[in-house]
Amino acid sequence: MFPTRLLRAHHGEKPNITGFDVRKFAASAGQPRYDPWERAEAWRYTGQFSRWNRLKGAFPGLGIATVAFAAYCGYEYLFLKDDHHHGEEHH
Repeated sequence: MFPTRLLRAHHGEKPNITGFDVRKFAASAGQPRYDPWERAEAWRYTGQFSRWNRLKGAFPGLGIATVAFAAYCGYEYLFLKDDHHHGEEHH
């Protein structure tokens, strides 16, 4: 423990000459019971601006590209056989 903390703990807290209690202010400054901007901000999280719709539009064409790539890989595996055996010597 630091010596300054020992001194503070020993002597207690100094009285605040302004009368302003920071702890009471922090406790009362939580979430307001009524937010006057709540209705004005609601459009940001509904409809086309919902989290799912924003994520869905983040990568346009990714679904089509994935299907096309999988189809090409399947075509290549089934129909484009490599008849040349590189590295093997014929005797």
